Amino acid sequence: MISVPLELRAARHAALADPARLRVVDLLALGDLSPQELGERLGLASNLLAHHLKVLDAAGLIERRRSEGDGRRSYVRLLAHALPAEERDGELRVPRVVFVCTANSARSQLAEHLWRARTSVETASAGTLPADGVSAGAIAVAAAHGLDLSGATTKTLDQLERPDDLRVTVCDRARETLTSADLHWSIPDPVHVGTRAAFEAAFDEISHRIDALLPHVRAA
Repeated sequence: MISVPLELRAARHAALADPARLRVVDLLALGDLSPQELGERLGLASNLLAHHLKVLDAAGLIERRRSEGDGRRSYVRLLAHALPAEERDGELRVPRVVFVCTANSARSQLAEHLWRARTSVETASAGTLPADGVSAGAIAVAAAHGLDLSGATTKTLDQLERPDDLRVTVCDRARETLTSADLHWSIPDPVHVGTRAAFEAAFDEISHRIDALLPHVRAA
């Protein structure tokens, strides 16, 4: 068990004592949002939201990631320890979960196969501009964790999407291309970096995010 310094624990409790900051945490429980999206949902002016995000950041509860698509944009992510899974509200009843990235060659494929290994809720993955095939790095990291992607093929979102899908974008470019997505996970592209460590980091983050989402999803 990781020991958290008393001062940091006190700072986290103080940060979450404010209703607006607690609402930010609630909104980020299952997916990432841009500061603009947070401001719109909370009805807060940008300067006041910036103050709340600064407090949550200083308390180690959130982090911000610059978009890999539109570099002017960033996404706010709730860190895994910020809110225990059992305290995250909401139930989603869906017939299928579809993971979307641009190329459908790594992140969305890993998410699809991880999801399928952990639940009977139907799943699929697709890309907005699919590559010719699944990345060798994704196949290798999946195999190291007991998942077989050797027969996986890339698909376009237009080929398989249904209106009642829960769409989870795992790529900033896909999120910014689509007119809407139900949830967004801002996960760095391991193909761009190309190292085994990058693929492992993507796999681990997707795995943790699926673990956080699963308790809230029921088959429709």
